[in-house]
Amino acid sequence: MTTPSSALDHPARRLVVSLPAPYEAAREHYETLVPEVDLARFYQMASWTATLELAEINAPHGFMRYYRSDLTAVMAGSPSFWQATQYLMGNHTIAERMFRHDPAVMLHAPLRTLLYTDPDGDTRFAIDQPSLLFASYHNPQIADVGLELDALVAELIALLGGDVPRQLKGAR
Repeated sequence: MTTPSSALDHPARRLVVSLPAPYEAAREHYETLVPEVDLARFYQMASWTATLELAEINAPHGFMRYYRSDLTAVMAGSPSFWQATQYLMGNHTIAERMFRHDPAVMLHAPLRTLLYTDPDGDTRFAIDQPSLLFASYHNPQIADVGLELDALVAELIALLGGDVPRQLKGAR
């Protein structure tokens, strides 16, 4: 069955949080809290139950890192002076609970995050609010997972020492 092309507008909210640690220390802390995914081990799992159990171990705070780009190094020699590292952070066992309803959710999973220094040299953490991204699919099961991700992001921000934005407070 062929469906017509469509364009879907949806709201997004970028959350930018000040972190108390200097950039390098914040980056190390983030990478400890959000460990690199162990894809080789996940590929060896014989069942989805085993995959879920491994995810609990590999993502102690709910998230794993799927990608990291040191933008400071990439931009070396340019007139840009920022320190910045971009990440794809998520948990494919959580994403599966949305993917089963609509594979297009993978446009937003894993989540994009950025650690960077602002013009004053202060460290910032930026992310688009997951619940708004996933509510745009107009499916309550997907939207519920988005709210769950809001709560995990709030926990991560608190663990990084940042003030949790009011838009995430009360997330389940």
